[in-house]
Amino acid sequence: MSVYDPLRDYLMNVRFRELELSFSEIEKILARPLPESSERPQWWANVEAPGRSQREAWRAAGFDAFLIFGSRRVKFARKR
Repeated sequence: MSVYDPLRDYLMNVRFRELELSFSEIEKILARPLPESSERPQWWANVEAPGRSQREAWRAAGFDAFLIFGSRRVKFARKR
């Protein structure tokens, strides 16, 4: 079980094609703070890489994630 499973579950219930969530909204979903590294675009990268359980969460729900730089917000968009 990953700490990011609650985010996956939340996104699986979203009916929108796109949505934006603030870091604080994501932290509420996770019931824990995001790591400091989440401020960097690389943390939200949609490319497969070892040790990126956060990526697996939104990809398993059918989304890509995009950091809206400088806003502490993330756009999630359904994969085509």
